[in-house]
Amino acid sequence: MSLLTRLYLAFSQVSGPIWRLVLKKRLQKGKEDPARLSEKYGVAPQERPAGTVLWFHALSVGESLALLPLVDCALEDDDTTVVITTSTATSIAALEKACLPERAIHVLLPMDTAKAARRFLDHWKPRVAVFAELDFWPRLMIETHRRQIPMVLVNSRMSAESYTSRRRLRGMMRDILQLFDRLLVQDPESAVRFQELGASASRITVAGALKAAARPLQADQAKLELLQTRIGKRPVWLAAATRDIEEAAMLRAHLEITRKVPNALMIVAPRFLQSANDIESEAKNRFTYVARRSRGELPDDTTQVYIADTIGEMGLWYRIAPISFVGHSLGPEGKPLGGKNPYEAAALQSVILHGPAVSDFSETYQGLQEADASVLVHNEAELTANVLRLFSEAQRVPILDAADSVVKARQGVVETTWDAISKAL
Repeated sequence: MSLLTRLYLAFSQVSGPIWRLVLKKRLQKGKEDPARLSEKYGVAPQERPAGTVLWFHALSVGESLALLPLVDCALEDDDTTVVITTSTATSIAALEKACLPERAIHVLLPMDTAKAARRFLDHWKPRVAVFAELDFWPRLMIETHRRQIPMVLVNSRMSAESYTSRRRLRGMMRDILQLFDRLLVQDPESAVRFQELGASASRITVAGALKAAARPLQADQAKLELLQTRIGKRPVWLAAATRDIEEAAMLRAHLEITRKVPNALMIVAPRFLQSANDIESEAKNRFTYVARRSRGELPDDTTQVYIADTIGEMGLWYRIAPISFVGHSLGPEGKPLGGKNPYEAAALQSVILHGPAVSDFSETYQGLQEADASVLVHNEAELTANVLRLFSEAQRVPILDAADSVVKARQGVVETTWDAISKAL
């Protein structure tokens, strides 16, 4: 065990007061749910069910939703319960809207102290632990391994940036990666980087991205029908998961769009909800009619920009908008952006537009581009032109058909991943 790992474990024995201070400050900022704060200390919200418990962990919303097909596989055994842990408060509402199956329990991940980790594991006694992507907590993982609980890493991708930063912690990374019985990664480049950080090559499988096979995002049918009635047959496009450095460009593009299609509606669903005030201010500098979802406002036939600043409603916007620019991909030159998951749009028959900055999903977007299943835009002028072009259904159909084929071709990742978990069981 590396010196850094030993120092971290020693710190985790005494770091409780620091964690409590951090959680108190996060609570004051609205970043924690006070009703569920005890879960961060390892206190379970309910008794452990009888039978087998499988534990799945993901950082937040997107990562946890990608695990749901695996949860469905696990629950085919009537004697099994799945505990899903996440680290963020935003995931609470999203998983509630996802309508978890009856024997799936959502719990917030405990803080990484010896006491909280042991309390969590003592209560749930999981038969196997499945960790998604790269959300590593050394104390909890080492405690899991010490109890001889098989550990599987799934849906993981190691970008060049992540590899560079984690190389500085090479000793600790080696200690953690060697705990896993199996590592299922998204692409060959990640497999190489995991090996270089200390994972055993014989335990690594290139399985692809789970998000390609994730359930379509849920949507409240009554809300969907109301919005569709309010919007009518107007041309609609969506700017999804945008960053603050993209949103002014989105609004400028929409201004050009409305000069040629005056009744066009733009829905903007920012990646970070705290951006909504700035988006509203910027939109009102350019447009007369701007509405905001978080205030309960609904679009009508005059609304030019609708700001969708709520949690867990992306399934509505992808269903309503036949064209979706998937953000986090078109920042100013030199600004690091990594892209966002495009499969959510594809699964709900919304044409995918995206910028060139998609390094976190490079293999995913490469597959879409090679199949002519998405549209790459390099600037707001290209975005404007393509949104206008894709208002035509005839222009959208071949792209949607190609995207559907790509998604179907990649859905074997669930079977491959579940097979690895089953063998660990």
